Amino acid sequence: MDLATIIGLVLAFGSFFGSILMEGGSLAALINPSAMLLVFGGTIGASMVSVPLSTVIGIPNVVKHAFFGKHMDTAHVIQTLVGFAEKARREGLLALEEQAREIDDEFLKKGIQLAIDGTDPEMVREIMETEVAFLAQRHAEGAHFFTTLGGFAPTLGVIGTVSGLVHMLANLSDPGSMGPSIAAAFIATLYGVCTANLMFLPLGAKLKHSSQEEVLVREIMTEGILSIQAGDNPRIVEEKLKAFLSPKKRKAIEEALQAA
Repeated sequence: MDLATIIGLVLAFGSFFGSILMEGGSLAALINPSAMLLVFGGTIGASMVSVPLSTVIGIPNVVKHAFFGKHMDTAHVIQTLVGFAEKARREGLLALEEQAREIDDEFLKKGIQLAIDGTDPEMVREIMETEVAFLAQRHAEGAHFFTTLGGFAPTLGVIGTVSGLVHMLANLSDPGSMGPSIAAAFIATLYGVCTANLMFLPLGAKLKHSSQEEVLVREIMTEGILSIQAGDNPRIVEEKLKAFLSPKKRKAIEEALQAA
């Protein structure tokens, strides 16, 4: 479970609702079914028009990944690859076959198995890089959908407000109702702006960041597998893989490897 996403959403919406209550407002005043229908229904509908149906069908999985996605430990991945390199150096690639069956990550398992099977290194690289490219594309589609939601929501909110004001101006026989009518009209804009900036856009950014992290780990795995297949010294494998990381992360990985 990604606690940062959950805590961030709770903090964002909690701050919003808390500020209303602190000013003496009523949360019940924010409930407007017609505005909800226009903003949320219109936003989702407009966003569905902008993407393929397959992307829309996959959104529940994207949401699940945003909240419950498994964080890939870079240090553990490098440590595992260096361990494979040491064993392959001592006993040969075939010695990794039993360990390969126990690997949980399907991408890493496939790469190690290709190396064990004696697949041409260029072919291994091509297969792995193709998988990474399509992984990045799938993740980008999910992130784009949430960014699109964040773009349409404020606009639909403004449309709802304009619609409410038009309705109010068409019924000016009761001046005393103008205040509540104007407030009700602006609820739609509030819905659009809040959901866009407190939920849709942050989730889109989070998915994009998660995708970049996963792609980086996959690239590290690819280089590690190719180095193991080439028979590189484990120390060289370690240095190659640490080159993908920032100095701070390199130091953490060095400490982890020394502890192991």
